[in-house]
Amino acid sequence: MSPINTNPITVSSALCRRRGLTEEAATAAVEQACRRLRLPTIRAVLGEALTVAGKEQLSYQGFLAELLLAECDDRDRRSSVRRIKSANFPREKWLGDFDYDANPNINQATITTLAPGDRIRKRQPLCLIGDSGTGKSHLLIGLGTAAAEKGYRVKYTLATRLVNELVEAEDDKILARTIARYGRVDLLCIDELGYMELDKRGAELLFQVLTEREGKASVAIATNESFSGWTRTFTDPRLCAAIVDRLTFKGTILETGTDSYRLAQTRSQHLADDGASI
Repeated sequence: MSPINTNPITVSSALCRRRGLTEEAATAAVEQACRRLRLPTIRAVLGEALTVAGKEQLSYQGFLAELLLAECDDRDRRSSVRRIKSANFPREKWLGDFDYDANPNINQATITTLAPGDRIRKRQPLCLIGDSGTGKSHLLIGLGTAAAEKGYRVKYTLATRLVNELVEAEDDKILARTIARYGRVDLLCIDELGYMELDKRGAELLFQVLTEREGKASVAIATNESFSGWTRTFTDPRLCAAIVDRLTFKGTILETGTDSYRLAQTRSQHLADDGASI
């Protein structure tokens, strides 16, 4: 068995050794190297990049920079896609698709300010309050998606689903592990909080998650109940007050109003259909 050469290979010696490569052999070597180094984007765009480099007369350094930047950009894109997928959003919603004209209660400038995620970096909560159909979930998912695109770890869940998971975890003796898992994400989005009454056990478990994240990571919630009505969801007044405190301290509160966008759209469609049938 021959000994392993531990002497560093200089660039000049490596180039000299491979100077005699044919174009075909060089192409195969690049293909193999890209696979080994896990550079799929460079492997995919190399042919086109060579053509562009020839036309624009790029220097060797400029050509290499273009290839590496393409790899970095695509790697960032793939990471963003993975973060959005792992957030477990129920559907795609983008802030750019939100109809601000349909709901004048929402200030576009405010949403634009929230989108970069400074509040997540500062570990501040966000509360979206309004009736059904006013765009709460759209904004919650849209802001969560924007956060994932910025590199933050995001998790979306329904309030009832989260509570059920916590109850099962406690029964299975893995509650601490489950709470810790929810504590690790940068932004926890809890939707439909207040739609159903939570018993004392469920409310206490949810409180544990909020306490775990307090001052450490951001929480964003969407609810159809004003804070004064939360006693119908959290029947223990002291626990209710403590949860409200966790979700509002140094936070942002946005009220989406009472006029349902979906109901207005349905009525408009019915009027259009009736007009067409006359």
